[in-house]
Amino acid sequence: MDIVTESLNDSLSVLKEFISDKKNIDNIEEVAEIMIKAMKSGNKIMSCGNGGSLCDASHFAEELTGRFRDDRMSLPAVAINYASHITCVANDFGFEYVFSKFVEGVGREGDVLLALSTSGNSENIIKAVEEAKRKNITVVALSGKDGGKLGSMADKEIRVEWFKYSDRIQEIHIKVLHILVQLIEEGMF
Repeated sequence: MDIVTESLNDSLSVLKEFISDKKNIDNIEEVAEIMIKAMKSGNKIMSCGNGGSLCDASHFAEELTGRFRDDRMSLPAVAINYASHITCVANDFGFEYVFSKFVEGVGREGDVLLALSTSGNSENIIKAVEEAKRKNITVVALSGKDGGKLGSMADKEIRVEWFKYSDRIQEIHIKVLHILVQLIEEGMF
């Protein structure tokens, strides 16, 4: 089997396994409701992750503030991806604080923190969740493998139980994020 076919079949297998667990479908719907309720109450969604997960967190926020499928009013979302903030905090406090310092300064009770981590053990994500909890911010986790520390800390977790490479987990995460935006648009408008 060539690499292309094997990769596509791996991806399909992980997706089928994810879909077959009704808990995942229910969790996606519940997370959308959490986010809709927060936005209808005048709050925002903050999202964070490392590497490809930060790209996904940014993609999610821009589809809420910009446009997904249809023209509509902008929705309150921000990805914690500002290079000046990240480098300032990493330099002055340490990389483990790049997200938590943002949540400390910008997060408000009633907001939602969407934390993406394929391992569930990224120290900077864990610290952001701890800060969110301190401020009564709802934490939604998109995780992988066994959920790591993040899974048990989150108010709601959507987990891709795949123990090989993180790319397959991220492929499901982006599908989940697109579905969340679709559900949010439907619920808000």
